[in-house]
Amino acid sequence: MIRVWQASGIRGADGGGRAADLPNGSRASRETKCFTAPALRSAFNQTVCPVTPAARLQATLDLLSEVESAPRPADAVTSGWFRGQRHLEDADRGAILELLYALLRHRARLGWWLARLGADDGPRNRLLAWLVLGEGKTPDQIGRLFDGARFAPSAVTQAEAALLAGVQGGKMVHPDMPDEVALECPAWAIAPLLRRFGAAFASEMAATLLPPPLDLRVNPIKSTRADMLRDLKGLGLRAEATPLSPYGIRVRERLSLSRLPGLKTGEIEIQDEGSQLVALLVGAGPGDRVVDFCAGAGGKTLALAAQMKNKGHVVACDINETRLKRCAERMRRAGLHNVETRVLSSETDRWVKRHKGGYDRVLVDAPCSGTGTWRRNPDARWRAPELGLENLVALQARILASAARLVKPGGRLVYATCSVLCEENEDQVAAFLATHPAFQVVPLRDAAPDLIDSAHPDHLSLTPARHGTDGFFAAVFQRVAAPETAVPKHRGPTDPA
Repeated sequence: MIRVWQASGIRGADGGGRAADLPNGSRASRETKCFTAPALRSAFNQTVCPVTPAARLQATLDLLSEVESAPRPADAVTSGWFRGQRHLEDADRGAILELLYALLRHRARLGWWLARLGADDGPRNRLLAWLVLGEGKTPDQIGRLFDGARFAPSAVTQAEAALLAGVQGGKMVHPDMPDEVALECPAWAIAPLLRRFGAAFASEMAATLLPPPLDLRVNPIKSTRADMLRDLKGLGLRAEATPLSPYGIRVRERLSLSRLPGLKTGEIEIQDEGSQLVALLVGAGPGDRVVDFCAGAGGKTLALAAQMKNKGHVVACDINETRLKRCAERMRRAGLHNVETRVLSSETDRWVKRHKGGYDRVLVDAPCSGTGTWRRNPDARWRAPELGLENLVALQARILASAARLVKPGGRLVYATCSVLCEENEDQVAAFLATHPAFQVVPLRDAAPDLIDSAHPDHLSLTPARHGTDGFFAAVFQRVAAPETAVPKHRGPTDPA
């Protein structure tokens, strides 16, 4: 999850959407009608009906325009947009989303082609270029879709016809295209990513361009992985156990979330396998006192509380009260009652000082650049860190230093990001150790002996190309236990002096 810790709140990348069922006896169940994007707020809100291919294109254009103009992440925009189109069929939602995310994943390459041909880099031109370069459609086929009919995109103009002719016969990646364009790498991230991956830069960036699978985490308070796998396969889904997380399930197909009843009952949660592993590294057990310092909407908090079998105490902290309210709602749905939410004014809130040295485990899932989530959030790569990378790194250091005060002697501190950049990960660990001699690293082989093939020998380091997960980093520290003070025993009257 991408978040920026500021006085004004945390920006997140949560999203989702559920399709509504067809109302019994509705007119749409008796008549065949087709509506499209401009009519979604009227006709679609009254009936459920399939959408023509041309209508899907117009709906995608409308949605892409909203994504491009809104300051929020794409998944948040799409979630809100689909809530306003509650009676779209699942197939239509899926097709619109798939096309939208294809356009987002190919933004730089499509933009390069448009610039080469002197065309404006807008949603409509980008879609036209995609239909040729990405889907292999001919200008005639596109003309039949862009015919200006009701609810369809307006007819192709003379300039747009020239654009279609210019890209006809071309390939998405052109020999003259710079590597950073072909790999969809924003200018601000080229140097740090080259530093991180070196010769593997191209393969790692290519992996961020592939659509990710749907990863689920089973809630052990309510179910088991075996039971949930059986239920999902019973729904006709291609589901399998994740290779690394003992609670993970991977679904390798696109589907409407409404097909997953376990999301409503709290038996499963949507969570990337890498995120699940970060929570497991905390090593929280029944009876422990735990803090999730940057909890957000509580994805990892849920995992921690479940690991503790509803025993002990978890404090979910954040500066965003709205996110913490959502966290509390998710806890109730999951059947978890060992969690307290705590709104902080900043990373140095007085609550931290008052609870110094009071917790067995502290997780710092720090706000970060989100470079590890680009395959899941393709629009995020074009949103440079609001604070700038240098200032973001400084903020991470302050948060980590403040949260470290909560760890008791012998307790564990876990620092995690969904970034793959050294500046936010290994460099941050080195800087923390240099200024906090009371902490030492717990090597990954000791913290999680079953986790092998990490990209770093001592820390958890996951990448899309190497592990098939989002990019994650986590380092485990332990506060050195205070030496026991020898207590002189009481001497009796006959003891020697």
